Amino acid sequence: MHTTLRPISFAVACGLAMSLALPVHAQPQNWRATHSHAPDASDFTPGAEMRSGDTLHVAVSLQLRNREQLEAFAASLMSGQTNTPLTSEQFLSRYAPTAADVAAVVKHLSQSGFVNIEISPNNMLVSADGSVGTARSAFNVQMRHFSRGERTAYANTNDPVVPSALSGIVLGVHGLQTVHLAHTAQVEAQASVYATAGKMGHSPTAWPAIYNATTLPTAAKTTIGIITAGSMTQTLTDLSSFARTAGYAQPVVSVVNVASASRRVSTAATTDNTAEWNIDSQNTLGAAGGAVKSMVFYAANSLSEADLTAAYNAAVAANVAKVINVSLGECESNARQSGTQATDDQIFLAAVAQGQTFVVATGDAGSYECGGKSSAQSYPAVSPYVIAVGGTSVSTSTTGTWTGETVWACTNYSTCATGGGTGGGVSLIEAAPSWQLASKVLGTSTHRGVPDISFAGDPSTGAITLVKGKYVQYGGTSLAAPIFAGFWARIQSANGNRLAFPAPALYKYGVAQTALFHDVVSGTNGGYTAAKGWDYTTGFGSLNVGSFAAFVTSSGGF
Repeated sequence: MHTTLRPISFAVACGLAMSLALPVHAQPQNWRATHSHAPDASDFTPGAEMRSGDTLHVAVSLQLRNREQLEAFAASLMSGQTNTPLTSEQFLSRYAPTAADVAAVVKHLSQSGFVNIEISPNNMLVSADGSVGTARSAFNVQMRHFSRGERTAYANTNDPVVPSALSGIVLGVHGLQTVHLAHTAQVEAQASVYATAGKMGHSPTAWPAIYNATTLPTAAKTTIGIITAGSMTQTLTDLSSFARTAGYAQPVVSVVNVASASRRVSTAATTDNTAEWNIDSQNTLGAAGGAVKSMVFYAANSLSEADLTAAYNAAVAANVAKVINVSLGECESNARQSGTQATDDQIFLAAVAQGQTFVVATGDAGSYECGGKSSAQSYPAVSPYVIAVGGTSVSTSTTGTWTGETVWACTNYSTCATGGGTGGGVSLIEAAPSWQLASKVLGTSTHRGVPDISFAGDPSTGAITLVKGKYVQYGGTSLAAPIFAGFWARIQSANGNRLAFPAPALYKYGVAQTALFHDVVSGTNGGYTAAKGWDYTTGFGSLNVGSFAAFVTSSGGF
């Protein structure tokens, strides 16, 4: 399986947009701002200005068409008023940026000197290779090197702008900075925790028994996507070994390399996150009952915002995976500043309208994702178009059944930063969606609250995962998210893959249908404390999956 990006020639672009006169060399007053801004690099040391010939890869995001109508369609789908999600073709014809919009962007990039211009199949992104000089011409930006310790980075030091003719077309400009990157959300268990009284690690095969999912059919009818970065060679090898040892049939897997081959060579191997992708894939498969229709790894070139945005969009443009796991995140304020929030929220909204569900880890720094002592959350977990999954510490009996759950806890900024704890709290950047406000769980807050639900995340009760041929125990919300992804895929398979994005129904029924959940009532993540019912540490708690699935079916599809 692969996702095809459409190269486009300059001549074709001019033919599609010949009526547009783009002022490439216009004065700044004839240019317009986008949602992208210069990043906050205050914790980095500025270095020299970048040379004009230094290479860059940019991704320009385009604004949706008829967004209000798309929001209304998604709402009707989630409420059950509409039963059929959009096909990729319907999204392209009704809501995606038009061919003329794309051509206008391509023309501007071409005239500015960018090459290797590619258009995503759903017209949402236009990517290109260029240099600092071409970026200066296209977006009027200045670029500088930065450093922090041994890490080097670069960033634009002023806000990118576009010609006024593109102001209603371009949403954001990405790829101009590497000071802020997403990070994984897994924590390795320390040797000292293995002997902790009442705590033990679990095989990925154990999650169905722990969370009462063994009577469900497997996810054999549902395709699961996993957002990753870099080479998947070792992960596929370990996944095959895990499946064989567990007694599962070999899963059907494929890798969609989102970046071009030349870019993969340059940056994909800078960080080895094999453990992360192994946690995602092995625990998703275990929770799924050992069978999926297929598992697709959407492999970004790196953990940069621009590369991950391309991976998210590849999964949505392909519209194959019904459930997509994301065990990644970054400080929400950084995502807003760069325009990543605006761009990715569009992509996640498109997924909801197409009947796809993104499942996102809330992070492992307690309520302090952005550092410092003030509460702030992880993006994209706070997006209203994803399911945000927090972490718990789960206790089990000698027979492997659930006996209790507490918050995967940390007590203050210092302990949350060093030892980890479940992400959760009030978003600084996202307004609360209507379905969360209607449930009245947020009190007086009008901002998105996370998590929605939680599963095992404490490293001391985490997953014994096969990594490079050796078993290592891991936790983190990077474990909690794929557990839910596997369970939701099973529930989708049991219901013919016709279930809509479940967050509105979770909040509609979660307050009253308490038997569907394991309510977590003890523990803190630094800024918030667990309480009866929904709270900012674990949401509604974990699912009693068997009861939850039966309720979904009896409700006619949730």
